[in-house]
Amino acid sequence: MKILVINGPNLNFLGIREKAIYGNQDYAYLCNMIREKAAADGDEVIIFQSNHEGAIIDKIQEAYSDGTQGIVINPGAYTHYSYAIHDALKSIEQIIKVEVHISDIQSREEFRKVSVTAPACDKQIYGHGLNGYLEAMDYIKETLSK
Repeated sequence: MKILVINGPNLNFLGIREKAIYGNQDYAYLCNMIREKAAADGDEVIIFQSNHEGAIIDKIQEAYSDGTQGIVINPGAYTHYSYAIHDALKSIEQIIKVEVHISDIQSREEFRKVSVTAPACDKQIYGHGLNGYLEAMDYIKETLSK
């Protein structure tokens, strides 16, 4: 199975920014965790991070024809206002998509409680820390095996 993991703005600053919310582990740790799970499960994983909305949309669109079967996406702040990312996700309905947030977005600022991208995904996972990414990968695998 081929899974694309997309991380939006500021995710590359894990371990640097707001450690009380996002933890002490850095982005390299997250990427290694994802790669180790994919290897253990016999899956192919592509990990992509960008602080630029257009680059994220381009990567989502590439998934349409490159054999990607599932997308794990943490759109970062784009979650709350990027209808362009929503539309890109919505346009690839044949691919299983899971939105992930490290923190519990429902217990934070009001603006974080609204996701415009989640309705274009099959599932949303939040508040499970970095393990939310692994849970998303499991969900994709389970969904595709049905």
